[in-house]
Amino acid sequence: MSAFDKLFEEAKAAHATAYAPYSNFNVGAALLTDDGKVISGCNVENGAYPEGTCAEAGAIATMVRAGSTRIVEVVVVADAALCTPCGGCRQKLKEFAAGNTPVHVADLKGLRRTFTVDELLPAGFELERSE
Repeated sequence: MSAFDKLFEEAKAAHATAYAPYSNFNVGAALLTDDGKVISGCNVENGAYPEGTCAEAGAIATMVRAGSTRIVEVVVVADAALCTPCGGCRQKLKEFAAGNTPVHVADLKGLRRTFTVDELLPAGFELERSE
């Protein structure tokens, strides 16, 4: 099974558990870290819109809690044909990924398109790392 296939299955599973009673728009995301972990997250809405949490943000928070800090590949799954990460999540991804990190956008049937982090956010804030 390829890295994409594993991430796609994890993102689909996260999509299925999303809490979206207001929009009825489930999103799942899965990240591959540089230390080989696959971490997923789903969107979680609440009545104090827009104070919910995006799938990508949930996955990133879980990643950091698990002790990882670098993303090497991302898959986002939604019901729409082309559901790219929102602006805030684009910046969150940029915080933890290289500019050439692939972000695969998929629907429940499979891959729709692949972007790089820099394509999604060409002029985002950059953290200088001492790696």
